[in-house]
Amino acid sequence: MSEADLEAGAELLRALANAHRLAIVAELNNGPRCVHELVEALGVSQPLVSQHLRILRASHLVRAERRGREIAYSLGDEHVFHIVHDAVVHATEGQPSELRPDRLTS
Repeated sequence: MSEADLEAGAELLRALANAHRLAIVAELNNGPRCVHELVEALGVSQPLVSQHLRILRASHLVRAERRGREIAYSLGDEHVFHIVHDAVVHATEGQPSELRPDRLTS
């Protein structure tokens, strides 16, 4: 791997380095969502969701498509969820099953 490849990988991981962004990716794995749907699903404020979506979009992990007056967000590709899922599974290995995150299982 070249230094440029490693730097690109580091940028991707930085973009995902927040629990709210991981939750957004997990929710978008279920299909496109508008901001208000993400706010409801995640139980966080609209400005916070919008801020995290901006970061994910800037890293091309999430894309946006206008639906009339709303914008629907979806994953950039299927690999995004796999990265998040694998990271969470790896991070929670060895934890008792009741502490393992069930939200990211597919």
